[in-house]
Amino acid sequence: MRVFLLFVMLLMLQPALAEPEMLVNGEPAPIISWDDLMPKGFEASLTELFNNPEFDELDDYSERGVALMNEMMQVLSSAPVVEEMHGRMVSIPGFVVPLEGAGGIVKHFFLVPYYGACIHVPPPPSNQIIDVHFEPGTHDENLYEAILVSGRLTTQTYSHEMGSSGYRLEAYSIQPYDFVLP
Repeated sequence: MRVFLLFVMLLMLQPALAEPEMLVNGEPAPIISWDDLMPKGFEASLTELFNNPEFDELDDYSERGVALMNEMMQVLSSAPVVEEMHGRMVSIPGFVVPLEGAGGIVKHFFLVPYYGACIHVPPPPSNQIIDVHFEPGTHDENLYEAILVSGRLTTQTYSHEMGSSGYRLEAYSIQPYDFVLP
């Protein structure tokens, strides 16, 4: 009988312990991961690109070094997207790289998977950069903190001096986000 009561209590607690489903404009906006934006097999091609033994032997400013960097930047800026993501309502955590804003409010920014992306070369691949438009804007004072952005995702490219994105997100909601480390 005690086991049965314990089982019933656990079943009753389960919904309270589960992560709440995000709703945006009445539509489910499940939390996705950055890996969901990469086609299967793309990560292996990145590993191959960055593990080129020639990098260790070259001067960065040599003719071959510049050519390899240009090749790498071309691959990163034209990374393939997951076409099935087009038009989906999603929520995704990340960090802000401001592109346009005024008066401490940023309305157009890149969302990236880690702090400092797009500031250093090379930037993340374009399928790991999201071009976000949020009409109300978000404050630019806490750019080092993670946020959760919810909205409609499309497979649309955008190029900026900070990097190239393979996705666009019309954001409807932005809130603070705490990454849970394993």
